[in-house]
Amino acid sequence: MIWPEAAMHTWRNGWWTAASPHPSPNFGPRPRGAVVDLIVVHSISLPPGEYGGDAVLDFFSNRLDWTAHPYFAEIRGMQVSAHFFIRRDGALWQCVDADQRAWHAGASRYRGRTNCNDDSVGIELEGLEGKTFTACQYEVLTRVCRALARRFPIRHVVGHEHIAPGRKGDPGPGFDWLKLRRQLGWSPPCFP
Repeated sequence: MIWPEAAMHTWRNGWWTAASPHPSPNFGPRPRGAVVDLIVVHSISLPPGEYGGDAVLDFFSNRLDWTAHPYFAEIRGMQVSAHFFIRRDGALWQCVDADQRAWHAGASRYRGRTNCNDDSVGIELEGLEGKTFTACQYEVLTRVCRALARRFPIRHVVGHEHIAPGRKGDPGPGFDWLKLRRQLGWSPPCFP
């Protein structure tokens, strides 16, 4: 994916101009005094293992056709979101203003704090828990992390599995943390 250099650093309030906007209604204000210092990496595909299409974006915007696939009955009525969604081909969508609290972490705990939604940014990678991700997804994820670090005092990048162990397992063993660390050039304590 070719990224215009100017777009890499441009924010309009909490919206990054390098991402295509797809606003979700599933968000709220961050608590007073929240310091956004955590990035949480997730994986999602809807239906599980199927890529492409609009099901994930429809799910985040409460427009998913619950009858379109039998699996959707299991998630019917859930209201979730993430700040960013990165497709297998590197296409980047932003669903929630980064200054707001997206509903991506659920019951969670990390660095001595609970409720990680309050002070984190959630990034969903199109993929299946435990499977591998594409080179362009790592490239885009790296750019998003760098852009977030210019906006917030980011200190940690972790997976959903690290903030909700036993409850969540994404992105899972197929995610290459060393690759992300090398691409970002951030120190090892920033990662799980």
